[in-house]
Amino acid sequence: MLDVHNVSFAYTENEVLKNISFSASKGSYIAIIGESGCGKSTLLEIIYGLLHIDKGSVSWDGTKLLGPNFYLVPGEPFMKYLSQDFDLMPFTTAAENIGKFLPNRYPKEKKERTAELLELVDMVAFADVKVKHLSGGQKQRVALARVLAKEPELLLLDEPFSHIDNFRKNKLRRKLFKYLKEKGIGCIVATHDSTDALSFADQVLVMKEGEIIAQNAPQQLYENPGSYYVASFFGDVNELKVSDLIPTEQSEQTVLLYPHEITTTNKTALNAKVTATYFKEGYFLIELQFKKQQIFVQHSEQLEVDTIVGLEVSETLIRQRMS
Repeated sequence: MLDVHNVSFAYTENEVLKNISFSASKGSYIAIIGESGCGKSTLLEIIYGLLHIDKGSVSWDGTKLLGPNFYLVPGEPFMKYLSQDFDLMPFTTAAENIGKFLPNRYPKEKKERTAELLELVDMVAFADVKVKHLSGGQKQRVALARVLAKEPELLLLDEPFSHIDNFRKNKLRRKLFKYLKEKGIGCIVATHDSTDALSFADQVLVMKEGEIIAQNAPQQLYENPGSYYVASFFGDVNELKVSDLIPTEQSEQTVLLYPHEITTTNKTALNAKVTATYFKEGYFLIELQFKKQQIFVQHSEQLEVDTIVGLEVSETLIRQRMS
């Protein structure tokens, strides 16, 4: 098990990580989300052993990991880290990059393992192409295969799908995370993509300004985000006064509602005006002017600008969000 305990870190005087603590069991997938500059990449580098810490500790199976000040070559042999720069060899082929760390004394096994990983990342057709001739997305797929070559116990991935086209990304994610589960390989992913977190992770950590401000299973975090900042990583979100939704309620408290949790109707005292319509994947996102603020609702049909619609929200849901 990985245990990160009260880790703080600063490049200069100002700390970029502040009392970070969490644990990850073997074979589990932890997603770390947060805005750029919040410390996600720094945290991965500390766990891997690229940065030395004076405050806190990182342990694996109860043994403290000492960090770069104690090793000639930074990093831990049981884990692999994929940074955003890929660190590939440009003048060798995709297959040669993947097989770089596999033993040459077993050529048949090396060839089979390389072929298996090329298939995993859909790069079989580019096996003999030099890396310098590959696109950014293709390089990222090669880099993913390479860190898996010797089957680490723990994999650290920093924005692992950022250069990959959407049509290929979804398939690759499914294949990769299924493979990791089957092999029992733990995974910690720093990402901006909510799909990486919601669809595949066992736990999600949300970071802001160097701190973990929320942690939960994906569905629980989505349904009870606790703050606008957390909810915003899962898409558009509305923050509305309870008194604006329930006229008899005097509370100045606000609640967070996703667009699909607000429905349009003709029979309501809550009216809003359409200001824009955006086609999404199988539905329309409607931008509305409501009580002097901009909100979003999900709708099955396109609505014309300036149309007046009524709004309806489950009072039970509002009460749940208030608690």
